[in-house]
Amino acid sequence: MPRQPPAPARAACCCSAAARRRYPAAAPLSLLLLLLLTGHTTIRAFVKGAQNKAYYKRYQVKYRRRRAGKTDYYARKRMVKQDKDKYGSPKYRFVVRVTNRQCIVQVMAAKIQGDVCLTRASSLELSRYGIPEVETGKHGPKKAVLGATNYAACYATGLLAARRLLQSLKLDGVYGGVTEADGEFFEIEPADEGAGPFKCILDVGLKRTTTGAKVFAAMKGGADGGLLIPHEEKRFPGFDEGALETEVLKDHIFANHVGEYMDYLEEEDEERHAKQFAHYIKAGISGEGFEEMWKGCHAAIRADPKAGAKNSKDYAAWGRKSARENGAYLARQNYQQRKASVLQRIQTAQKNAREEAENASSEEEGSGSGSD
Repeated sequence: MPRQPPAPARAACCCSAAARRRYPAAAPLSLLLLLLLTGHTTIRAFVKGAQNKAYYKRYQVKYRRRRAGKTDYYARKRMVKQDKDKYGSPKYRFVVRVTNRQCIVQVMAAKIQGDVCLTRASSLELSRYGIPEVETGKHGPKKAVLGATNYAACYATGLLAARRLLQSLKLDGVYGGVTEADGEFFEIEPADEGAGPFKCILDVGLKRTTTGAKVFAAMKGGADGGLLIPHEEKRFPGFDEGALETEVLKDHIFANHVGEYMDYLEEEDEERHAKQFAHYIKAGISGEGFEEMWKGCHAAIRADPKAGAKNSKDYAAWGRKSARENGAYLARQNYQQRKASVLQRIQTAQKNAREEAENASSEEEGSGSGSD
């Protein structure tokens, strides 16, 4: 009795394990062609499941900042939503954002018209409080604050925002917070008389809330500055096995861990030390001077947290002209002035065309006389 060919395979793959055993010497592509010719397999094209008309009619486009991946609306809804019996009193958020150049802290309130900023502080302002500045611009005098994005700078920025806000609300004398950072867990308590502490919720945006993250440094600075920010000590550096080592957190607040690493590199690898801490060396800061520098910064912030005046851009130092000097803000011309300007441009273009024609004719005459 002749052997019956096997039934066609239902799998969408090029071949099965049985087919590979039947034709062991064939290459994958040639094996696929062989199986197709002999009827041992079938090819099923991948077809994406199309949605019906009702799906597209009911589709709702997501918010713009969600499409851009900038706002977590699941978290924002829970930070902004207020109880109905609060009669419109806003929920305040302690917003912390750490970029490549600076740490920004804002106290925000959500309203129907949009978010309202009560106060703002940036780590670039720490140059007013004793943190050295260095010139880093390759194409002009561009200055930056030393360590403007490290843990100590984030703590100082949160402290600055807290003291600035309480000063604007005239509560800085009632809620002083922690006068000297010690790394201990602290949460402000209401005063016996008068207004209660200013309460706000930490807003970290899309940042992952890992242990030791710098957003919690700014939160710690705000809490030590006198704001009521509900939090726990689990995300501070030094928290391990259910307890917080305050010395580790204190070292991070005063950047002692950076100073230790600086001293270590100075002993082990001088070349890397000179390269990595070039700006600190130029500013005359050693590994042992970090704590003193940041203590002085904290004291200066408490003495005068008010925002300074905005510095006007010095275009002359960059070798450029301002927008007004470049003519971007010229007065509006009337009809006669515009007509005269167009006529002048036409006359200039005609003059240039005549000069080009005369130059071309003189060159032709010169080439013709030279050939004769």
